[in-house]
Amino acid sequence: MLKVANKKCIQNLSRKSLKASKARNWVAIIAIALTTILFTALFTIGMTIVSSYEQQNFRQVGGDMHGTFKDLTEEQMLELADDPLIVKTATRLMLGMPTDPPFNKAHIEVSYMDENCAKGGMNMPTTGALPREGTKEIACDTRILKLLGVEPKLGATVEMPFDLSETDKRKDTFTLSGWWEYDSAGMASMAILPRSYVEEQLKTAPADSGYGIGKWSLNVYFKNTNHIKEDLLAVLENHGYQNETAGEDNYIKIGVNWAYTGAQFAANADPTTMIAIIVLLLIFIFTGYLIIYNIFQISVTNDIRFYGLLKTIGTTGRQIRRIIRRQALYLSITGIPIGLLIGWVCGTVITPMIMKNLSYTVTHVTANPIIFIGATLFSLITVLISCRKPGRIAGRVSPVEAVRYTEGANAKQKKKIKQGQKGAKIPHMAFANLGRNRLKTVLVIVSLSLAVVLMQVTYTFANGFDMDKYLRNWVVTDFILGNADYFQTGGGFASEDQALPEDAIDTVTAKGDVTEGGRIYGQTTSVQEFVSEEWFRQMQGRWNSPEVVDRLLEDTERGPENTVADRAQLYGMEKLPLDRLDIVAGDLAPLYDPSQNAIAAVYETNDYNEVYDTSHWAKIGDEVTLRYVDEYEYYDVRTGEVMPAEEIEAGFVGSRAVKYHDVTYTVAACVTMQHAMSYRYSGADAFVLNSDVFQRDTGTSNLMTYLFNTTPESNAEMEAFLKDYTENIDPLLDYESKQSYVDEFHSFRSMFLMLGSILSLVIGLVGVLNFFNAILTGILTRRREFAVLQAVGMTGQQLRRMLIYEGLCYAGMAVAVSLVLSLVLGPLLQTALGSTFWFFTYRFSILPVACIAPVFLLLGALLPLITHRFALRQSIVDRIRAEGE
Repeated sequence: MLKVANKKCIQNLSRKSLKASKARNWVAIIAIALTTILFTALFTIGMTIVSSYEQQNFRQVGGDMHGTFKDLTEEQMLELADDPLIVKTATRLMLGMPTDPPFNKAHIEVSYMDENCAKGGMNMPTTGALPREGTKEIACDTRILKLLGVEPKLGATVEMPFDLSETDKRKDTFTLSGWWEYDSAGMASMAILPRSYVEEQLKTAPADSGYGIGKWSLNVYFKNTNHIKEDLLAVLENHGYQNETAGEDNYIKIGVNWAYTGAQFAANADPTTMIAIIVLLLIFIFTGYLIIYNIFQISVTNDIRFYGLLKTIGTTGRQIRRIIRRQALYLSITGIPIGLLIGWVCGTVITPMIMKNLSYTVTHVTANPIIFIGATLFSLITVLISCRKPGRIAGRVSPVEAVRYTEGANAKQKKKIKQGQKGAKIPHMAFANLGRNRLKTVLVIVSLSLAVVLMQVTYTFANGFDMDKYLRNWVVTDFILGNADYFQTGGGFASEDQALPEDAIDTVTAKGDVTEGGRIYGQTTSVQEFVSEEWFRQMQGRWNSPEVVDRLLEDTERGPENTVADRAQLYGMEKLPLDRLDIVAGDLAPLYDPSQNAIAAVYETNDYNEVYDTSHWAKIGDEVTLRYVDEYEYYDVRTGEVMPAEEIEAGFVGSRAVKYHDVTYTVAACVTMQHAMSYRYSGADAFVLNSDVFQRDTGTSNLMTYLFNTTPESNAEMEAFLKDYTENIDPLLDYESKQSYVDEFHSFRSMFLMLGSILSLVIGLVGVLNFFNAILTGILTRRREFAVLQAVGMTGQQLRRMLIYEGLCYAGMAVAVSLVLSLVLGPLLQTALGSTFWFFTYRFSILPVACIAPVFLLLGALLPLITHRFALRQSIVDRIRAEGE
């Protein structure tokens, strides 16, 4: 076969054909741009969330270092730092953590950091510099300066405390060398001192220094973040250390920076997540396909005679397909850049709203090239897929068919035409016209329905957020008052110093707005229970290896019948908190009576309030003996020799009670407890006693929290009062309020409504454009047919009525399909969302469909009228002549 160099000819035909249809080209460009906007916004939002998530986690973790070797001697630090696997190191030497006012509500760490550690930990001064060696300079964040009442000014005098232990609390005066803004996302505020000063202070540090005091941390960076933990363990192994058995001489603790989870998503994403992402992308591709396909179908329909004439002069079907494909690419050159720009702007505007509702105060907007490359590729794929079928239609048409082409004429007639007895009725004609091109009708209905269904899903999702369920997990009363330490992450309650004073409760109740209140007494003394060895292994095995559990059993005191002594967690409750316990089995009535030795066993639940039956050994009617210990003696487990605990090598300290009294209780109830009422940490079997019984048997009356409700009218006033009281009058105290969780719930719900509404709006626009294209296509391809109908007696009003009926049929069927799909998807949503969000309750509502139906029906009536007016401006004779030429 002779090959002809016709590439340039094809290009000229494509360009000139486009120039002849400028209005249609802009519709196509808008469609391509809209598709690109979808993809660009999706990629921008996704990558910005990942980037912000990672940066936010860096702030929470305390830096971008890949991993950490903890509690090292200087020799160990230097030895490990020299390992070839490590690319860069960042070192730190801990000095102390002040806990007295004004730092009782803030976690403060005072230490030496090298420059890499300060930078990697986001603690590099933005004003001034790090402290110089051989000086008494200090660099810290603005929160520390604010708490100390020091104005941020280079050279200012800073009187900084640092606690080396509970008994050794020191303070010294320093000169401010630099500072940086406090980051509220961080877990701690940092004060940096010169290494020379820190080492000098540590020379006289007590033997019972606090956790990590006087120890080095070696933060490291590796070549990549794909296997941080494995690299850390490999470094330890290279130098003869291990991370499995604590207490051994060669044991070194490690830490993996979990903030890199976002960066490793591609490597670690589970199949379910990947399927969800693929489905979402396919929805966007299908959405873009619906509109672009219809536009190119219009193009082919309008130019069908042109393609037929090309066939008569020898143009092949393949060449015609190339012409159409090249036209699509030409239009993409304009449409895709517009879509990229608008989509990126939309993404950068929407993402901060999303991040704000996710409690991310800082959004790291990214312009990563992957966003634009990915959006461009997906848009091009969508365009090329969309123009395939119109290209095949144009390529297959013969010159004779092209001259007499009307919509649906090339469809095979599968049914015989019935001979009507009553004549043609306009509504029947309109409905019949929809069946002439069933694929087009289906695509229009689907594109319209997709927006409605998405809005229905969004509304069902947001409407299903059950505030009662959400608050139930976090809130038990309007307010909870306690020591500031209790509300701190990792704080808890364990000391008399953390007890809530009675005068604070008196001050609150004196306001007169408290409708009911109740005290929870916390455990500040040692309480033991005696459990079976099997139960001890089960509990300790949650956090320790079998080898460590064996070691613990060897060092643990034994009780009657070879039981094992273990730590117990104890609460004393007044009526209000007792009323807030959920009964799993039994009866709480005996606990309201202080004359009965009744006790309740606290079971654990998951997020869906489902009880873990294996979370406690005690059952109804069991006898529980608790040992209240006043004094322990300590011994070396290797020799059995009794001596002070500080004189025994770490990891080999055994203990046994020498002064104590035992009390036996009967389990009256098995209960579950809200997180807000608890110690906010677990790790031991928990029990509840009547408040009077608790005080009698423990010999203590330390209040952990006071729970109370107020009248709805005075709620805001009480919130303002507590805020002022805990900040200005008694800063050792803090509180939680129901309203803060209500606000958080509404913010979370609004985020999903906003996202779903925006997505529904965009897809709805696609549906409306598709609707418009369908009406326009039907009119343009049937201009001669309409002219003939008018020539034989159909009036212009009847023609308009027929087109209106067609539009209303489209709209009506779209609404019907949307309703059916909404009903079908309901149970699926209930299963999928209910298993993902523990506070979701499925509630079906027809409201979204009911709201959108009138809009669709109005469009169904208006769009045909508008299109008819502009498309059929020629006279009947001119249209018959033009189509017949």
